[in-house]
Amino acid sequence: MKPAGPRGRRQTRLAGTPIVPGIGIGAVTFADEPALAITRQKIAATDIAAELHQFEAAAAQSRKQLNRLNERLAGLPDAAQAEIAPLLDAHIHMLGNSRLMRAIRTAIAERLVSAATAVIDITEDQAQAVRNGPRHGDDGAAARQADEISDIGRRLLRNLTRLPFRSFADLPQGSVLVVERLRPADAALINPAQFAGIATEEGSAEDHTAVMLRAIGVPAVLGIAGLLAAVRQDAMVVLDGEAGTLIVNPSPVSLDEAARLRAVFARGQRSLGRLRRLASETLDHVPIELQANLELPFELPMVAQSGATGIGLMRSEFLFMNQDILPDEDRQFATYREAVLAMDGDPVTIRLLDWGGDKQSDGPGAELIPNTHETNPALGLRGVRLLLQHKTLLETQLAALLRAAAFGPVRIMIPMVCCLTELIAVRQAMRLVWRRLEAAQIRLPAEPPPLGVMIETPAAALNAATLAREAAFFAIGTNDLTMYTLAVDRAVAGTVALYDPLDPAVLKLIGMTIAAARQADIPVSLCGELASRTGAVPLLIGLGLRQFSMHGGAVLRIKRAVRATDSRTCADLAAAALAATGAAAVHALIDGAAA
Repeated sequence: MKPAGPRGRRQTRLAGTPIVPGIGIGAVTFADEPALAITRQKIAATDIAAELHQFEAAAAQSRKQLNRLNERLAGLPDAAQAEIAPLLDAHIHMLGNSRLMRAIRTAIAERLVSAATAVIDITEDQAQAVRNGPRHGDDGAAARQADEISDIGRRLLRNLTRLPFRSFADLPQGSVLVVERLRPADAALINPAQFAGIATEEGSAEDHTAVMLRAIGVPAVLGIAGLLAAVRQDAMVVLDGEAGTLIVNPSPVSLDEAARLRAVFARGQRSLGRLRRLASETLDHVPIELQANLELPFELPMVAQSGATGIGLMRSEFLFMNQDILPDEDRQFATYREAVLAMDGDPVTIRLLDWGGDKQSDGPGAELIPNTHETNPALGLRGVRLLLQHKTLLETQLAALLRAAAFGPVRIMIPMVCCLTELIAVRQAMRLVWRRLEAAQIRLPAEPPPLGVMIETPAAALNAATLAREAAFFAIGTNDLTMYTLAVDRAVAGTVALYDPLDPAVLKLIGMTIAAARQADIPVSLCGELASRTGAVPLLIGLGLRQFSMHGGAVLRIKRAVRATDSRTCADLAAAALAATGAAAVHALIDGAAA
């Protein structure tokens, strides 16, 4: 039986995606937003000027609001300012003379529709174009870009209709905020001292809201299925931002345990700052390298302050998403050089463009690469397959990367590799580009940077021994590896419970890859979401992993877990996990080892 909570109500435990570690204990509070109710309308040609005037006024008001938000950031922690300000600047830019705004003006004038109708139609069309194709686990760049477009549309519509925005100012201090969805601009309004925790029904670890919440530091869990139906106003809840759980109507025993864990967490947070100066090594002095993932340039300050010893995965898709023109060599070079210089001598691993799948957009890529809209993009022309079919994309990016490598240590990583011929073909292209740059007397490093492979398909893991003969390093992408191995998309309702990187099938492929890398004496890292799970640290060390890469906010937590681990006891845990009957059994093993 479930224990009874306060006032006789039954305790219920809900699960979601852990975003910000910490324990939040408090009463539920909701932050409702007045619903938009807009009817699409046609207009007469004589009304065009008036509608355009209303639209420009709404755009100007939207920019003014975002500028005020920027001013309010001064009250947030430095890390939060570094994270949030560039996102607000990006929204302000989109509200200027962007393709989105030009399309809305054109729709008003040529389709003869009201300003509100044009905003709805154009933002929906552009957001849908970006989302085109099924999502997969490696990153949510397309979903984030689509959400930004939708957020701009909602802001414009509220200013056109003069409907108020969501406000958090008058909500009870110390409560747990529960909402269906929290947008990045909403997160920018949150006072970190106001809420004990934040829980949402929608959202993921990869979206911009998650990035902001990590910077603000409020314990948070996103993507809790059935959340709104399970809680009521003022209900007592316990939120665990590390476990990704929300206990509704906690029993007295659960409340006492939560209070104890909250105190333990507070003591641990005070010690995190000291960890930056300490070595990342196990109790028996096995060194474990901790690096950070970089999704967007605005995350560089957080990465630089995280204690990471380099960037283990810098994604490059943001340069190509929803652009009017493809980024040329000079623009890419400037972006990569910025990251290299910011890391001040620490290595930067940059992944070649992983286009296709969920990264399609209505930008120029659709014209340059006409066959990217597929029935099943995750299994189609994606990653290295696409690059090898469109050598201009590949060679331009390689040239920019080779030039950036003259300013610090760079490693180049190939996405979605399945076989050795793909690696060899990219290396040949890199040699051709190197010779061309040399002939043009362009500044280059003393020798070409290491060329490695991202292991994110079962084929790559099974071929790891062969790939290791030619690759300079491996990086295991557990998000996609889990999806392809288990044939499940965690973004599809009804399949989320099946998606688990701790499934023994996935662990066996990880172990096989690590073993092949060690046999060939090449570095191997793990850069999926699994790398940021503190409970998985002993298991991964037991599998032989010695290099982790994760979002910057997790680095010190993982270092603390590493320093509490004795590698001599990890091999038995790994062996038991590989022999387990399923993911649930592996979770039980990890919990037992931590007890």
